[in-house]
Amino acid sequence: MKLSFFTMPIHPLGKPFAQSIAEDREAFILADKLGYAEAYCGEHTTDQAEIITSCVAFLASLAYETKNIRLGTGTVNMPNSHPARIAAEVAMLDHMLEGRLNFGISPGGLMSDAEIFGSIDKDRNAMFVESINMVLDIWAGEAPYNLKGDFWEVSTERTMMRDIGQGDIMKPFQAPHPPIVGTAVAPFSQGVSAMAERGWQPISGNFLLPKWAATHWPKYVEGCEKGGFTPDYADWRVARNICVADDMETARAYARDPGSPYVLYYSQLLTKLRAGKRLNLFKEDQNMHDDEVTLDYVLDRLVIHGDPDSVADQILALREETGPFKHLVYAGHDWTDYDLGRKGMILMAEKVMPILTEATKAEPTATAVAA
Repeated sequence: MKLSFFTMPIHPLGKPFAQSIAEDREAFILADKLGYAEAYCGEHTTDQAEIITSCVAFLASLAYETKNIRLGTGTVNMPNSHPARIAAEVAMLDHMLEGRLNFGISPGGLMSDAEIFGSIDKDRNAMFVESINMVLDIWAGEAPYNLKGDFWEVSTERTMMRDIGQGDIMKPFQAPHPPIVGTAVAPFSQGVSAMAERGWQPISGNFLLPKWAATHWPKYVEGCEKGGFTPDYADWRVARNICVADDMETARAYARDPGSPYVLYYSQLLTKLRAGKRLNLFKEDQNMHDDEVTLDYVLDRLVIHGDPDSVADQILALREETGPFKHLVYAGHDWTDYDLGRKGMILMAEKVMPILTEATKAEPTATAVAA
């Protein structure tokens, strides 16, 4: 199994921004030293708790401080920027990382971002598709481009000076472009199928109930078959909230007591999803009343916590429910307790993963067969 890291960090209101960003950077550097395969971060513009406003800028700050880990935008919210800017900035980041970049993309889910960028009443899924298609066309094509869509136009025809390089956008370090991944949070996600059909790979979101994460694999297989790709459990990333400590009581307290970063995270998400009428993501039974979706209900189902042996057992049980994914993504949270935050990542890599590797070593490591 592979172990990776993903954070859309929710920090306590009032915590100094500089401290939060420094700790977020430290988590990525630590993941690199511990042998995590990949590390992703999200971005939001209009949020005082989720304070990484540009995942490209944040990852650029780590380009020369990490050595082996692949860094991923998780995600670039495509409708919020011009496709030419996205193409140029992601290509530059790919060169800075010398090919250690995964390009994570999405329409973006924070409605205050959609409002401030003027897209709240537009078809943001259509904007997303047009944007990524334009980015790929820029990378595959030659200046002056002359791309026209419903939302954007891309051309440097009037100002092109080819002999001095003006008017041309750099291409990525990786050819034809960095691997493209997308985070999926909807049950039976058609987005997973659409991504797979184009050769892109999904991350099943960390706030998706296990029974709904299980619906992503058939959709991934469906898309791979349409696109002529071979589905592989090693390409299916499943993100989980994991709190691992030296002993059960410490883990329980850090995962569930007042002041816990996991409690903060889901308090925020519950409020946002309730306001957006999207609590169905948390419902095991879609007929549940919204009032039944309490904080304890969510924490019980979405936060794995315990000592290393217990956490390994819970992850193996999770795979029985979702399907045998071979790429686990550890969700990062605020380091409310600096030592416990760091220690959790260390224990995950050094104690939990060897148990998981041993338990799954007899499983096929190549292609997976659709159920």
